[in-house]
Amino acid sequence: MLSWPAPLLPTLPGTGSVLKVYDTARGETVATTPDRTARMYVCGITPYDATHLGHAATYLAFDLINRMWRDAGHAVHYVQNVTDIDDPLLERADRDNEDWVVLGMRETALFREDMTALRVLPPENYVGAVEAIPRIVGHIEQLLDAGLAYVLDDGTGDVYHDVAPAPGFGSESGYDEETMLGFFAERGGDPDRAGKRNRLDPLLWRGRRDGEPSWPGPRGAAGRPGWHIECATIALDTIGMGVDVQGGGSDLVFPHHEFSAVHAEALTATKPFAKAYVHAAMIGLDGEKMSKSRGNLVFVSKLRGEGVDPMAIRLALLSGHYRTDRAWTAGLLSEAEHRLATWRRAVARDAGAPAGPVLHGLRDRLADDLDSPGAIALVDAWAAQTLAGGDDLEEQAPSVVCDAIDALLGVELQGC
Repeated sequence: MLSWPAPLLPTLPGTGSVLKVYDTARGETVATTPDRTARMYVCGITPYDATHLGHAATYLAFDLINRMWRDAGHAVHYVQNVTDIDDPLLERADRDNEDWVVLGMRETALFREDMTALRVLPPENYVGAVEAIPRIVGHIEQLLDAGLAYVLDDGTGDVYHDVAPAPGFGSESGYDEETMLGFFAERGGDPDRAGKRNRLDPLLWRGRRDGEPSWPGPRGAAGRPGWHIECATIALDTIGMGVDVQGGGSDLVFPHHEFSAVHAEALTATKPFAKAYVHAAMIGLDGEKMSKSRGNLVFVSKLRGEGVDPMAIRLALLSGHYRTDRAWTAGLLSEAEHRLATWRRAVARDAGAPAGPVLHGLRDRLADDLDSPGAIALVDAWAAQTLAGGDDLEEQAPSVVCDAIDALLGVELQGC
């Protein structure tokens, strides 16, 4: 599957700081310790609707990680999937009397356009679930052969992973069984399915149902893959075990990331799947949770169509910390538009306040668990000092600050 074009990334003087992030599994902020090439897997979209601001905020958070690693001298192997076959996609296609393939292709193309406009660095591997199905089937066969998976004895051909033997099951989320069961039921699981060995056993393969697309599957049973084995397979086939960061929204902590890790660790007989599990918080709208059921999603493409500068969208989302649930409001966007205009005026000056403290400050703030609000405040102060004038202005400062904002925050200011 095609990714999207990469924006130019300025090279900054000096070397970036060691990045620290909050690891959900350990419940604390930890230093990332990548080799020469840092490896990151971020769960992608299910393409049945346009990119909303919750999606955008998540991918911006991991874009900051990508940028910080590159600034510290690492190459980055970034992988993202597309869940281009799943219940929500089929349900939306059926509702709108549309071909599910066409729907998925259209929304994936729109997502690429939104990511390009927001200047998100693209993944090296952008992999759809459908293209990974032959490898997924091979992995399910491997789990069946090892006695770690079983075919449900009801004629459906459904295959489940037996989580009982999994060492350390629950360590990624840290949830107790009651909490896991609650989230499992809410987020696509089937804890009350008859015939399962354990209520928390996740689906690996859904046997063929009338009216649904299907592919040749394990033990000769046609059907389609479960959600979690998809990501485990794509990650193992592209960057392997022990990735530096496994990322996604906070709603993926359980069951998705827990089960993806269980699958990958069972297939390789090694732990851990990821060195750090990093999760972005939710975006609300005017005091309410933003969700499809409420019909209050705000789409990036709609804002762009209304003439909103994508850099203002980016700044507005980065003005809150990635781990803090926060609201999108008209005031937030207006403030970001004003900030963007102020920064652009400042970097267009022939001279500006000293750039060194800004560059070092941006690196330090973003290295501290992606403190984008703190980083933005530093630029605000620099811009105010620059626009106020004075005797300590430096001739090259606006250019250096402009490059730092571009390389680290991903905000293009133009004309500098």
